[in-house]
Parts: sequence; structure tokens; C-alpha cells
Amino acid sequence: MDTRLDLLSREYLESPHAHLAELRRRGPVVQVDPGGMWLVTRYDEAQQVLKSASLFSSQGLRLTAQPPWLQRVNPFADSLLFLDPPQHGRLRALISRAFTPATLAQLEARLRGVARRHVADMMDKKHVDFVDAFAMPIPATVMGWLLGLDASLQQHFMRWTHVLVTMNGVQPEGAVGMERQHRTLDEMERYFQGVLDERRSAPRDDMVSDLLRARMDGVALTHHELMSFLFLLLVAGLETTVNLLSQCARVFFQHPELLLRLRKDPTLIPRFVEETLRYEPSVMSTLRLCTQDVTLAGVELPQGGLVLVSLASAARDEKYFPDGDRFILEREGPPRLSFGHGAHYCLGAMLSRMEARVALEELVSRVERLELRTEHIDWTTSLIVRGPVTLPVEVFAPATGQPLPARLA
Repeated sequence: MDTRLDLLSREYLESPHAHLAELRRRGPVVQVDPGGMWLVTRYDEAQQVLKSASLFSSQGLRLTAQPPWLQRVNPFADSLLFLDPPQHGRLRALISRAFTPATLAQLEARLRGVARRHVADMMDKKHVDFVDAFAMPIPATVMGWLLGLDASLQQHFMRWTHVLVTMNGVQPEGAVGMERQHRTLDEMERYFQGVLDERRSAPRDDMVSDLLRARMDGVALTHHELMSFLFLLLVAGLETTVNLLSQCARVFFQHPELLLRLRKDPTLIPRFVEETLRYEPSVMSTLRLCTQDVTLAGVELPQGGLVLVSLASAARDEKYFPDGDRFILEREGPPRLSFGHGAHYCLGAMLSRMEARVALEELVSRVERLELRTEHIDWTTSLIVRGPVTLPVEVFAPATGQPLPARLA
């Protein structure tokens, strides 16, 4: 590979894993575009960067959401996702109670009926966009419950999220792209301002009301901090699970026998989710900023240098994941980095896993086969996340009279 690989090129976005395998062969730290950043390709070095906040700051990731050319404040860029300890830990604690096992159990009971209705609707229609019909409504419904949001605005939520995760820090071509980003930020701020005003006058049992009541060092959150929390919760709560469910469907296209196997034994679904997270992680990478000159795997990285940790590449590191290009349901190995590592390990990881498990339990118990109805998939143009924009499928029901697994009937 004589020239630097551009991670926003169509060539890479459509088939990243072959390129990442070549980069791993070149070394654990290699230079790529855009911008000549340093890509971490292997598991050990990825883990090292993610747990060393004093050397590799999350401010690197912030540059994707608050580039100088944006010329306006993006509340998402000041959320805890982009902060370092100790401020990160203090803010994280404010929302941690929303992700306790007791809360998840309550959500699961409600979510099962929602998932069942969406499966039934897909089976009635037979030809659907899997993203729009199933992958998006599941997490959108859950985030609506947690935040007390208007369920009728789910399509707007997904559109807003898509704009934010494709910002990338790279200036859009022409005025249209810039105007789209500004309009999205304006729409989100207006909507969340209305939500905050409503909760101030009539508090509910939801996270928005909790944040309004919260105190950090005895002081209420500022307006900007509240906005930052709401931007983060919506984006993180949607994007990860939408992509995870969409990638699960893609695995079923490639390995239809797995859907039948899960249908016969639903207890394998958590294993299937974990292997999907490794095989096609929803979050492909994360950015860090070198706080000083540092040597990583023998490579000299300058202070201020951008380091892109490839979670997708680390998940296929031959040292820990032999035959990593194969989907192996029984695969063992070290802890996955799919939800991060260290202080920034995803707070919603348990929630996302629960949503995926419940959704798949309902799907595989009622669907015999999914077939992809397109030869080309458009992928999210992002350095950080990866998922199909749309996924046209045909849904096939089981043969008449075939019994459902007893636990799901």
C-alpha cells in the first residue's frame, strides 16, 4: 500500500475489513487520511490508548463534532463522551442510575411487546426497509421512554443523529452541507428547549426531570450542560443499537442457518450478539489527542497528534481472534472492545445488549428467513460508526404449523 488509505473513501467504507487487515500487517500504528492521523490497528495497543487518558485525551474525538469551520456551538461536542477524568466521571454519575439492572428489567418487559408488534408488521408487509421498520424503532422507543420524548418524532430523531455522526470534522463540500448541519443543530436545540421548559413546569419520572433536579458539587447543571446531556443520550442511545440490529440482519443474510439455529435455541442469542459486535462493530473507531510526545509500539507520536483507535481492526487481531474474518458463534477470547475500554466504557452497553437480545428473540421466533433485496448498500459516511443507511429486505414466515420455542410462544 504505497499511498495513505483514506478512511472516508467509498473504497474503504464499503469494504473496511480487507483494508484493515493489510494495515495490521504493516504494523500496530500506521498513518492514514484524512489529515494524516495515526491509526491503531491491534488489540494490545488499542487497549493501551483507551485506558491512558492522561496521554491520549478524548478531546481528539471532540474535534469531529466541533471543528473550527462549523462556526457555531455544537452541544454534542461538550458532552461527557468528549471529556476526560475527573470531570467525565462526575457527569457520568448523574445518569448512571438509568442503566441499573432493575431499570433494564422494567424496560425489557415493556420492550418485548413493542418488538413483537414490529415483527408482526414486517411479516404483514413482507418487503420492508429493515432499518426503518425494525432496527430504528426499537432503540428510539426505549430512548423515548427514558427521556419522555414524543414517539411520533422518531424519524426526526434518526435524521438528527445521522447528521451528527457523519460530521467527522471534515468540512462539507458546498453551502448545502453546511446549512444542513446548522439546521439540524437548530432543530435539536429548539426541540430540547421545549422539553426542558415542559419538565420545569411539570416534572415526570424520566431522565430529563432527573437532570433538572441534579446537582454537581451542589450546583445545578447549566443550560449548556443540560443540552449536552440530551444531545448525547439521543445520539448514543440510537446509533449504537440501530447499527447493531442492522448488522445482525446482515449476518442472517450471509448465514441463514444461524437464524434457524437461534430459533431452535434462543439461549444462544446473547452469544450471537457478542460475535456480531466483534465481527461488525457498530462503533468502528474512536479518536484521541496526544497530550505530549509519546511512543506507541515504537512509533513516535507528537503532542497534538490525532490517534484513531480502530475497534474494528482490534476485533480481528490475529493474535487474539484467529480466523477473525469468520463469524464463529462459539468464539471465545479476551474482552471485546466494541463498547470501548477504560473510563469511557459505554454506559449504555447493557441497555444496547438487552434491546438487541429482546428484539432478536421476537424476530427469530416468528421469522424463518430474511433476504436482502439490493445488490448495493449505502453506508454511513463516518470515521466513528458504521451501519447501513437502508436495508431493503424480504421477510419469510415459518412453514404453517411449525411450533415456536416454548419460552417465546
